[in-house]
Amino acid sequence: MSSLIETITHINDAVNGVVWGPIMLTMLIGTGLLLSIRMKFPQFTKFGYVMKNTIGSLFNGKQHHKDSSGVSPFQAVSTAMAGTIGTGSITGIATALVAGGPGAIFWMWISALLGMVTKYSEIILALKFREKNDKGEWTGGPMYYIKNGLGLKWLAVLFAFFAAVTCLGTGNATQSNSVAVALDSVLGVPPLVTGIILTILVALVIIGGIRRIAAVNEKLVPFMAVFYVICAIIALIINADKIPATFALIFHEAFNFQAAAGGAAGYGIILAMRYGFARGVFSNEAGLGSAPIAHAASSTKEPVEQGIWGMFEVFFTTIIICTLTALVILTSGVIDSTSLKGSALCIAAYNSVLPGVGAVCITLATVFFATSTTLGWAYYGEKAVEFLFHKSQKAVFVYRLIYIAFVFLGAVGNLDIIWNISDTMNGLMAIPNLIGIIGLSGIVVAATKEYFAKEKK
Repeated sequence: MSSLIETITHINDAVNGVVWGPIMLTMLIGTGLLLSIRMKFPQFTKFGYVMKNTIGSLFNGKQHHKDSSGVSPFQAVSTAMAGTIGTGSITGIATALVAGGPGAIFWMWISALLGMVTKYSEIILALKFREKNDKGEWTGGPMYYIKNGLGLKWLAVLFAFFAAVTCLGTGNATQSNSVAVALDSVLGVPPLVTGIILTILVALVIIGGIRRIAAVNEKLVPFMAVFYVICAIIALIINADKIPATFALIFHEAFNFQAAAGGAAGYGIILAMRYGFARGVFSNEAGLGSAPIAHAASSTKEPVEQGIWGMFEVFFTTIIICTLTALVILTSGVIDSTSLKGSALCIAAYNSVLPGVGAVCITLATVFFATSTTLGWAYYGEKAVEFLFHKSQKAVFVYRLIYIAFVFLGAVGNLDIIWNISDTMNGLMAIPNLIGIIGLSGIVVAATKEYFAKEKK
């Protein structure tokens, strides 16, 4: 059995190296750049409009309207952001800083700016080619616009399969494990207890389907986002005098061609670009094809109106949340005096500024972020299974039971092989999705021109 696991691990590592190597990152960044050029960089030219009609529109009631066939636009956004703002926004940034240096943050920003257009595009396509299931609910995502738009059903099936597997690991087991580890190390809560409680809570929500998931995320996502932003701002106010020098360091290291760690000249910038781009993609999921599945459930009839929420998602998740995490770590100075990584580095950074309180803040943020991600990815997995099994609600119910079981397994076990395979599958999701986006980019460009032409009248 051990030899079989080793063989699977070796094969997966080889595939993963390709999937998340330079070629994939080039595809993701290249797609964002191509779309940006074709649409004249809407992430800049339409930024004011995006902010006004997303976060600025939440108080007029329009974004909360829904009908019997879908959830409200804001509920769809909350579900998508629930799946996006995960523990990677905390631990992932720490990993990027350790591996790629402060310069990685600059390249993360670049990937986010390009990713804003990519996510905008895939959401428009998700609404353009969505269908209704047997319950009369809107269902969509890359599998539907690949099938209905490109006519490549086999490629759509591949995406759905990769998504269904990924959801069990990346969006589920890894998240519950992060919660269990954080609560055990900081508050002394046994992983078994965490596993039982978290499993029950997740089960109560996801068994109710998209409407219950959306209703919970509509309240949880804003709360957790505000909570984390407040914690980060307090930490940065205390170290405010170090912020200008930190920004200067980020820009300097982003273009540092000097030899790093005994390597050849230019190695430093290569590492910064690699980990910055990768962290950007992981944090906002632009191009992976996950978020469009949630957005497709919106009752919105105008695809562009929902698409601009995708721009906001990427901006808020990467430019705001991830940047705050990076600044707290860098201004604390702990990264230069310790060998800690991941969540341990984040805890040390916050504790250096807020002794005792910092660890609790990060722990609670981890719980909120991981729980919301688990709920968001549950819906992605269900929709993938629904597509694979011709909208069978029995298949969806079985998948829910499996998903719930993985919540518990992730909390109490060491599932390295499952996590690694899921990570690979996560990357493999992007390939058919990017093919779909590029192949149907003309539809996105046309929809954008038509919409903003109407807005000018």
